[in-house]
Amino acid sequence: MNNGPDKRIPVGVLGATGAVGQRFVQLLEGHPWFEVAVLTGSDRTVGKSYAEAKNWMLPDPMPERLREKIIQPSEPEALDVPLVFSALHSGVAGEIEPRFARAGCAVCSNASSFRTAPDVPLLMPEVNAGHIDLIPTQRQARGWSGFIVTNPNCTSAGLTVVIKALEDAFGVKSVFAVSMQALSGAGYPGVPSLDVADNVVPYVGGEEEKVEWEPRKMTGTLRGDRIQLANFGMTVHTNRVAVSDGHMVCASLELERKAAVDEVIDTLVRFNGVGGSRGLPSSPDPVIQYRPEPDRPQPRLDRMTGKGMTTVVGRVRPDPLFDFKMVVLSHNTIRGAAGGSIYNAEMLYKQGFIG
Repeated sequence: MNNGPDKRIPVGVLGATGAVGQRFVQLLEGHPWFEVAVLTGSDRTVGKSYAEAKNWMLPDPMPERLREKIIQPSEPEALDVPLVFSALHSGVAGEIEPRFARAGCAVCSNASSFRTAPDVPLLMPEVNAGHIDLIPTQRQARGWSGFIVTNPNCTSAGLTVVIKALEDAFGVKSVFAVSMQALSGAGYPGVPSLDVADNVVPYVGGEEEKVEWEPRKMTGTLRGDRIQLANFGMTVHTNRVAVSDGHMVCASLELERKAAVDEVIDTLVRFNGVGGSRGLPSSPDPVIQYRPEPDRPQPRLDRMTGKGMTTVVGRVRPDPLFDFKMVVLSHNTIRGAAGGSIYNAEMLYKQGFIG
């Protein structure tokens, strides 16, 4: 963490009043490299103070210095900052984020609008830091002086870290996964209480398609100006459960090379991320933590491991149809959303794309 800027870089948070926007504000307060200078919101909140615009939903108090900060419109002319974090809904992000990239801003986006674009990195530094090299291609193709980098779907995040570790060591042929996704993944006010209390909702719109595709992009190979998707198959069931934070995935994997259970566990524990992803303020430490107890990980007990950035794995055991099965847990609004986007920005600064 010694290679940061001499002075903290002013940043904006687009969509700062929503659940993920508030998580961005919380995580950026006191960040050693970045300082929130501008907050944006919808037409309904523009002109109001941050405290007035939205009820604060996180257990930590709203940063005192931002309480009276006036909400600005999500327009480049209103924000004189080199970097913006986007917590915008995908319905508007596809229109708004390019304006900032065109105006010269680095855009670190949590929205899904550009994740499938062939010239936009879908970035997790411990998995695919080299995909940052797509940025010059993106700038040239789109005529932007800035750029957009996205982080993955909140369910894809922890699962992809596990796939990357096993792909590097043994090769992965196929993945079968079932998610149990926390309520916070639906934003605020989220799922009506009468729909989820005493219930499991076996459908999360659009999630299965994202989780079946995104890990293949992130673990794919950058060849020239495009990413060749990784060559393993995935099938995914997604479910909403009555947990506040922390997405859990039960996964079965078929490997290219046979391995013993102890080898698989050792590989996960030793995985330290790809080159250049360590030593940043948000680098997960450890990248993966293994829980040997028969009933772990659990969201309430394990989601804040590594300040919410660590992927927690347990119940690694043989699978009679595949090779191994396991339980994967990651914090959906930290590692899978705002924290992951901030981690991306740190990596971009380190590589000279923000300054």
